[in-house]
Amino acid sequence: VLYPFGPGVGDEATHHEDDGTSPEIFLQENFSFFGRAHHSLYVNNNGVVSFGTMVPEFTPQPFPLPGHRPFVAPYWADVDTRLGGDVFYRQSRDPQLLARLAQDLAPAVPPGDPPPQPTWAFVATWDRVAYFGAASDKVNTFQAVLASDGATCFVLLNYGDLQWTTGIANQGDPHTGLGGIPAQAGFNSGDDVHYYNVPGSRTPAVQSLSHRSNLGVPGRWAFRVDHFEATEEPPTTPGTLSKTPEAPWS
Repeated sequence: VLYPFGPGVGDEATHHEDDGTSPEIFLQENFSFFGRAHHSLYVNNNGVVSFGTMVPEFTPQPFPLPGHRPFVAPYWADVDTRLGGDVFYRQSRDPQLLARLAQDLAPAVPPGDPPPQPTWAFVATWDRVAYFGAASDKVNTFQAVLASDGATCFVLLNYGDLQWTTGIANQGDPHTGLGGIPAQAGFNSGDDVHYYNVPGSRTPAVQSLSHRSNLGVPGRWAFRVDHFEATEEPPTTPGTLSKTPEAPWS
């Protein structure tokens, strides 16, 4: 489910460090998130793409968070790339990638709405990253993709193998990477009102994101985020989408 990543496709990478982050990345195209346009972002080693400010915090918190801190959290947890893994990122206008995104986003759009036709994408990938205090070789791979046509904006969360949920500073077991305060996934708008917690966040079930979906494709989640709409995980029939209008989420 992951899109191509790594040096071979022109990715840059953050430094191998604990609680590290990228420099401020200025976007080729403004990205609208919960009604506010952003022109730059940070890729944070601890599983967060943030707008306006870095997020070095290693303890995941349930949304909404106080203060103006808008960010996307594919898997907010205590990553330590000194112990393994890489965090890659790039902007892209590659026609092949954009065509694939248009196809993959189509199920996230209600019937009758125009199909997505993104003209720009930002791809951030956490590749085989270790956890803080790891006494094992357990690693996680996941990805956040921002896509826009200049007006309508989407985020895809893609999950590969998820082998751990928690670093030892959050009471995780050093040998299993489990227990304590597990990872958080979702969106924080930064306005103290609008947010979305992906089901299973901060519970052991967050590890199952790679087997679940709101699109019927295991490991892939897609959301419209310019004026947020949550496409919920189908309760019974894969591929059956329920749209919920923008509102405070719990």
